Amino acid sequence: MSLLGTGILKGLGVTLKHFIQTYAEDFKYIGKKAGIEPRPLRRQNPANHGMVTVEYPREHMVMPENFRYIPFLVKDSATGEDKCTSCGICAKVCPPQCIWIVRTEDPVTKRPVPAPKEFHIDTSVCMNCGFCAEFCPFDAIKMDHNYEITSMSNRQTELVFDKDRLMMPDTYHAGIHPADWARELEDKKADEAKKKAAAEAKVAADAKKAAAAATGASAAATKTAPPPKPPAPPAQ
Repeated sequence: MSLLGTGILKGLGVTLKHFIQTYAEDFKYIGKKAGIEPRPLRRQNPANHGMVTVEYPREHMVMPENFRYIPFLVKDSATGEDKCTSCGICAKVCPPQCIWIVRTEDPVTKRPVPAPKEFHIDTSVCMNCGFCAEFCPFDAIKMDHNYEITSMSNRQTELVFDKDRLMMPDTYHAGIHPADWARELEDKKADEAKKKAAAEAKVAADAKKAAAAATGASAAATKTAPPPKPPAPPAQ
């Protein structure tokens, strides 16, 4: 039977152990010439020793790739064109309905143009679920890593992001989502290879059909041609 209070002493011993290990870990990064070296940022996990403290806002942890915050629009850096076609799927699947889009209209024909004239996201309502990025058929909207968007000024001007504030080049997307970007490139290559194979198969089929038609026409011409006339008898 354990003595009264031994559990508390064990808990305090664990706390004291972590406290001492924290300083022991810090001593590892003391340089002999350059002074104290920058302390590497690390996350709390069972393999670490000591207490992990990130001195925010002076220090910032690197966000995991799948971390998601406010969405942003992707622009093709090669062509400078928006990937968004203003199809409206992201606005339809958004659970809190914080996305609204105004489609571009051709000034002459008055027909819709596949590009957004206006694109707004109310970040004070967005729940960061990522449905908009998941359901976008053109990979035109992705989840950002920037979580420092608080503002003390007007909510309508600071927390409602417009198209200019949401638009980012695809190089930014590649920087924060390298695995996702690599997958998109592989899918694009596979799609191009599939289209090329289909085009080559169509060309081959058309050539085969043309050759068959030419052969059939030649056979029909031979069949319907009149037999050659016999030579005329020599004159007596």
